[in-house]
Amino acid sequence: MRQILNHARIVLADRVIDNGALEIEDGRIAAIHEQPLPDGEDLAGALLLPGLVEIHTDNLEKHLMPRNGVLWPILPAVITHDAQCVAAGITTVLDALAVGDLEGESVRLDTLHSAFAAINQGMDEGALRAEHFFHLRCELAFPQLLDELTPLIAHPAVKLVSVMDHTPGQRQYRDLEQYKKYYGKKKVGWNEETFLAAVAERKAKQAEFAGRHKQAVVEMAQARGIALASHDDTDAAHIDEALRDGVAISEFPTTLEAAQAARAHGLQTVMGAPNVVRGGSHSGNVAALELARAGLLDILSSDYVPASLLHAAWLLHSQASWSLPRAIAAVSLNPARSVGLNDRGDIAVGQRADLVAMTVRGDVPLVRQVWNGGRRVF
Repeated sequence: MRQILNHARIVLADRVIDNGALEIEDGRIAAIHEQPLPDGEDLAGALLLPGLVEIHTDNLEKHLMPRNGVLWPILPAVITHDAQCVAAGITTVLDALAVGDLEGESVRLDTLHSAFAAINQGMDEGALRAEHFFHLRCELAFPQLLDELTPLIAHPAVKLVSVMDHTPGQRQYRDLEQYKKYYGKKKVGWNEETFLAAVAERKAKQAEFAGRHKQAVVEMAQARGIALASHDDTDAAHIDEALRDGVAISEFPTTLEAAQAARAHGLQTVMGAPNVVRGGSHSGNVAALELARAGLLDILSSDYVPASLLHAAWLLHSQASWSLPRAIAAVSLNPARSVGLNDRGDIAVGQRADLVAMTVRGDVPLVRQVWNGGRRVF
């Protein structure tokens, strides 16, 4: 089947065609034209981008538990999450499923395997409009981590594994007062005594489990050729540790020092798109726009707000003086390549026809149409 998308501003990896056309054959990009063609679908000057690639989103969690204590049916939750991603221009999703949690009770623990199965079911049955893969987030101090991880990591849709340690007193929560503020919102009746007891318990679990768990997780990922990421690197020592583990991606470094060390050693840096849109980190860490202006940002992730991904890329263009191709690469080409997806992420002959047509109102991008493999999905 031949399709033509006409009169579009086509964002290539290195430049923008002001008024061109794109030919699609059998779900792939067949030709790129510098001038419009005589026929085809008229995009009326809209920007035509590669479909966005999201490598770390836990957006599904809010659909699994839309209100505290209320679990939603799994497959309908996945379908709603998928629709929200596609409406934001995301055509490839790595669902970030947490393997383990330091909380005693958690929607993450309750739904890990059922969500994994439901996403696969949705893909197998054609119920999902984006293409879904998995990012397994391994909480190193969780005692049952390896038991939970082992049946999942062998699945071919697992494209990324990250090693996380949310133990209070280090990394993202090196400021105990910040940790207390964040988790105090989740706990009814917390006081100084219960808080200190929880900190002591979590530090004890870290001492017992984190080291050997990390070694096992790294070996399992490397044996399967799965990309590895570190999480919440805070200083140069964390980057050195990541390098020893064979990590290629530094997710959400919390300081300028960590981001500089990651760049010096060739790691790709992921920052949260909500950080860009909001103008800073919700937990007091380094601002993503600061890293962007310093040339220390490679990839954006929507994290918990799918619509933030394209918005943040546009802000990199309008506020950090990035060229449009460079800004769009942070949400398409760079994340795709970081996890070994070489058939998408840019508009080039032979690539999947994963595409987004967008316009801009004020400083806000508006998704108008989305194609996944040449099939209109929004």
